[in-house]
Amino acid sequence: MHRIYLELGPKKVFACSLDWPGWCRVDKTEELAIGRLADYAPRYRVIAERAGLDFVPGEPVVVEWVKGTSTTDFGAPDAQPAADSEPVDPATAARDVALLRAAWALFDETAAVTPEELRKGPRGGGRDRSKMVDHVTEAERAYARKLGVRRPPFTSVADRDAMREELAAVLLEGRSVAWSSRYACRRVAWHVIDHLWEMEDRRSFS
Repeated sequence: MHRIYLELGPKKVFACSLDWPGWCRVDKTEELAIGRLADYAPRYRVIAERAGLDFVPGEPVVVEWVKGTSTTDFGAPDAQPAADSEPVDPATAARDVALLRAAWALFDETAAVTPEELRKGPRGGGRDRSKMVDHVTEAERAYARKLGVRRPPFTSVADRDAMREELAAVLLEGRSVAWSSRYACRRVAWHVIDHLWEMEDRRSFS
């Protein structure tokens, strides 16, 4: 069984995997969101395999519905399911962090081979590569504060990596502050993966 939960915003719905951090997709209805989540399974498989895990999620089963917010409609998950308050055993925490590390590695590798200028969206929007990388980095710094990890603005990749190591250590401990550790891992991983896939979709090579 593949446990998922649905975050219901006023206009949009997120379908999120409880056991595969970062595998979350949004659409206009519950059915469409679940279908979109399934459509992205092959892309998530790349992350799972990079983490050294067999990716056999099974059929999705909705185990929880949570109320979303305007942030949900904006396109970001914003509600913690009750399931995330369950105790996290060391093996699960290690597995979650391995998936997060895989997402970080794939994002960095993709950014390194992606042109600076990316194809624009249908209305001419979207960040180019450097701004997207900066956005992901600064968002991680904000997310880390939800677990008590506080770092000044980064001045180097080494600063960012030090923050990631501290964040990973907190997640391995299963520490919860403003966010539960499982929700924090899912939210951080989702943001990295969402922009990883955006970068892949919008880049163009001659």
